[in-house]
Amino acid sequence: MKLFLLNRSLPKWIILLIDQIISSWAFILSFLLIKQFEFETILRGHFFIYIGLYCLSSVTIFYLMRLHTGLIRYSSIQDVYRIFTAVLACSLFYSALVGFLVSPVYHIESVNIYVVLILNFFISASLLTMVRIGAKSLFYFLKRNNTTEVKETVLIYGSDSYSMLVKQALETSGMGKFIIAGFVDTNLNMVNKEIDQVRVYAANKIESLQARMQIDKLVVLSEDLQSDAKKKVIEKCIELGIKVLTVPPTDQWMSGQLRMNQIKDLKIEDLLQRPPIVIENSKISNDISGKRVLVTGGAGSIGSEIVRQILGYGPEMVIICDQAESPLHELQLEIEEEYPDANIKLYVGDIQNFNRMYSMFKSYSPQIVYHAAAYKHVPMMENNPCEAIMTNVLGTKNLADLSMSFDVEKFVMISTDKAVNPTNIMGASKRIAEIYIQSLNTINPADLNNNSLSQSLLPETKFITTRFGNVLGSNGSVIPRFRSQIEKGGPITVTHPDITRYFMTIPEAVQLVLEAGTMGNGGEIFIFDMGEPVKIVDLARKMVKLAGLTPDVDIEIVYSGLRPGEKLYEELLNEEEKTIPTHHSKIKISKVRQYPYDQVVSDINELVALNKNGDDLKIVSKMKKIVPEFLSKNSRFEKLDSVAN
Repeated sequence: MKLFLLNRSLPKWIILLIDQIISSWAFILSFLLIKQFEFETILRGHFFIYIGLYCLSSVTIFYLMRLHTGLIRYSSIQDVYRIFTAVLACSLFYSALVGFLVSPVYHIESVNIYVVLILNFFISASLLTMVRIGAKSLFYFLKRNNTTEVKETVLIYGSDSYSMLVKQALETSGMGKFIIAGFVDTNLNMVNKEIDQVRVYAANKIESLQARMQIDKLVVLSEDLQSDAKKKVIEKCIELGIKVLTVPPTDQWMSGQLRMNQIKDLKIEDLLQRPPIVIENSKISNDISGKRVLVTGGAGSIGSEIVRQILGYGPEMVIICDQAESPLHELQLEIEEEYPDANIKLYVGDIQNFNRMYSMFKSYSPQIVYHAAAYKHVPMMENNPCEAIMTNVLGTKNLADLSMSFDVEKFVMISTDKAVNPTNIMGASKRIAEIYIQSLNTINPADLNNNSLSQSLLPETKFITTRFGNVLGSNGSVIPRFRSQIEKGGPITVTHPDITRYFMTIPEAVQLVLEAGTMGNGGEIFIFDMGEPVKIVDLARKMVKLAGLTPDVDIEIVYSGLRPGEKLYEELLNEEEKTIPTHHSKIKISKVRQYPYDQVVSDINELVALNKNGDDLKIVSKMKKIVPEFLSKNSRFEKLDSVAN
């Protein structure tokens, strides 16, 4: 019987019939009450005409307002409004029928019929509402007692209307899985009060609540996770081993119903996020709208997000260049689904290949270039310096030279904090690319001499560099690696107990890239406010706790030693560099040493020539001459620094 009630829903016609029985019975009761149960008078007053007409009215109105179509077990406050509206509409419609049909045709007058309708309104609406509440309560009572799952005791953060909706949604969608122990709030005016038979507790009482009630989880709305009050509560729960669940904002719930797959475990990315960035969308739109935009490395973490955000500004065309075929294909499928009208061109090519890049520029004539293609993994490039030079230096030079040749309006290069005082091949190669990009803004005829650029190709392109640290969730980054290690049961490998890094979300970084692109006049290196550095071992411990486990007990944390080229602390500026503020609080301009174009080209040509011979020591030695601050760390190339000193 229980299973039947739980797994079956009544046909719509039965619900309509039940509503009619209740509505008709309420009308009859109201009629009898007003007529004081004087049956002889009632029957002489054509009672059956009145009741028959009311039944016709109610079935018509209830059917048209589709009162019978909802599942009673999921009834909400909106359904109560619909009931009262339907009963009111029925009364008004019935009054019109009585006035225009019964009185003139049958010459029947009942001075009390409108009083009957008023009484019936309250009785009928109340009964219809009570039936739905009763059916809903019965369903959840049976569901709670029928479930074999272990129930989890949860707290809900907040005590406002949104928190109430979360409670109702958990009771509705949770199917008896959750026991709501209470609300927690920092608003002292709400503490110790009850909402829907559930008490509101002070947020600073979580530890005592955990000891008394054995709290399993805290449920929070996913928006505004960075508010200080909410963050303190979340941090306390993590410390106590209470898992934190997030639910999306209520406007994202399907048909007002929260689905179980929308309830997510809190991720470390959620805690590392910062308040939303305010950018000038109108300026970005003016920069991109109606333009042909090229994104290199367009299938990568940063490049693909640049593509997504650019598509929102109405470009004429977006050319997505990458040598990674499968990720490019995946991005194509995503764009075709999300932006079916977008004009995109997918171009498989390696930026090292000048002829292939030339063919792309000739075919599509981009007006704006976002250059995100690069090799970025420090240990990998430390072992393969030739490829770092070919992609990060020569590839950047190829694209920059072609941008000048094809009159590109703006070239925005994505650089890295590892280019500051580099200790590895990857950082040094990106710094050399920065130097070349900057030198292009200072070209004058005297600099050209016998170089490949002719006087007619003096650049009108604005060359801009943006520099920032690690992004959360990028391919191969530390957070996905830690998550994978936790899922496997550990251990988590951290290179050094003191190592720290700056982190920024991918959408946040790209927003700042687009904003910096609008304010650049050429030659600038824009650096982004990366917030406070994060200690990697603390990050690892917090991720273990978020998984409901105990660091060094359930999941061991081991130190593997610094990798080749890796340093403990990343920097965003050279010691000799200074910054200039911009109109955006999170973007500053770095003032760095300018290198003459002729010297830079000569150095890069020599570096590329050495690269062809494959002698790593000679290649790196030349890199250190181009970038004097490049001092290798934990690397086979440290001996070159010893020779130089």
